[in-house]
Amino acid sequence: MRGPGRWWRGKSTPAKVETYTRGSFHFFAVIEVVSAGVPLLRHPGGASGGWLLLMVCAHSALCLVTVSHAVDWVRGRREQPLRLMWALGAATAAIAVTSLALAEYGPDDDDLATSMGGVFGVTTIFGVGIIVLGIRERRQVYALVAGFAAGSGLLVLAITGIPLEALVLAVIVLLGSGFASFTAVFSLWLLRAVFELDEARETRARLAVAEERLRFGRDLHDVMGRNLAVIALKSELAVQLARRGRPEAVEQMIEVQRIAQESQREVRAVVRGYREADLEGELTGAQGVLTAAGIACEVTGETAGLPADVQSALAWVVREATTNVLRHGNAERCTVHVGVREGRVVLKVENDGAAGAADGGGGSGLAGLRERLAAVDGTLEAGQVGEGAFRLVAEVPLVAAGVPEAVV
Repeated sequence: MRGPGRWWRGKSTPAKVETYTRGSFHFFAVIEVVSAGVPLLRHPGGASGGWLLLMVCAHSALCLVTVSHAVDWVRGRREQPLRLMWALGAATAAIAVTSLALAEYGPDDDDLATSMGGVFGVTTIFGVGIIVLGIRERRQVYALVAGFAAGSGLLVLAITGIPLEALVLAVIVLLGSGFASFTAVFSLWLLRAVFELDEARETRARLAVAEERLRFGRDLHDVMGRNLAVIALKSELAVQLARRGRPEAVEQMIEVQRIAQESQREVRAVVRGYREADLEGELTGAQGVLTAAGIACEVTGETAGLPADVQSALAWVVREATTNVLRHGNAERCTVHVGVREGRVVLKVENDGAAGAADGGGGSGLAGLRERLAAVDGTLEAGQVGEGAFRLVAEVPLVAAGVPEAVV
């Protein structure tokens, strides 16, 4: 058998929050019996106290069932428990009327009257708080709390005829049931938020898988598309040369064989995920994509001679920066510059508009880039500069990459 610890650790975070929410409001029902029902046992001679104790226990049981159904409704497992909510509201009102009537017209016992008052306060406050679990509209919550507070005041006024006492009790019910309702609303909001966050993580994971599949398809197309076109052309040329009896046909077929073998190696690299991003290719692709999107893009600097790991890291920066420019804001101009300064390769991407601002504060995209750059002792800075401009600067040391500065 699994112990309580393993049972709890085996749950996901959303399931833990749901269990905690259920347990907390179920415990409210236990508190109701202990705080309002148990004190009635001190007056065994009063039959009215015994009947009221049974009513408190029944009210507590109804609260337990309402909590379970309301949380299931919040999770979308069943319909809104309207009948249970109406039944709990009616039971709460009935106990409130009975307890106040017994306190006023029952046996002349101050302790019993005090216990009756406790029954009224506890059942009313907890009853309202648990009914709120099945309500989504905020106005309805306000109306429920205000209605019970006003009804309690009018009930006391009708029984005692003392306006001040009625006002004080109405305020107590308003504050108590308001706090219980706030607790219920906040708990359900937290429960929904945790499950929505969990669903968002699952969606993000599925999108990441889909994006990786698209990347794989794009890389495979880049590898095979060009090479197959060259193979087709050279094969056709070799056929024509062979028909004419030209010896150059053999050279063309040797070249076809070499390209086919090279394609096999590149396909294996793509499948295994070992293909490194090419900085020059990413710069060319970024300029083409941004230009096609109506954004004037200027690329300056020299990438020849840079180490492979530096190029790979900066290529990912270019890819992410291009994605940010396209996704965020309304950029009209973008400049990309690559250069070497004091033994460090500096990549600067700047665009107008608000593009990139949404991710500049440490979003997941830039966080991933910082991890990639950290692998080559690089740094990344991103943020708004001037009015309506966004700048991203990545720096990677040449020495840290194991290549002397003279290479550039």
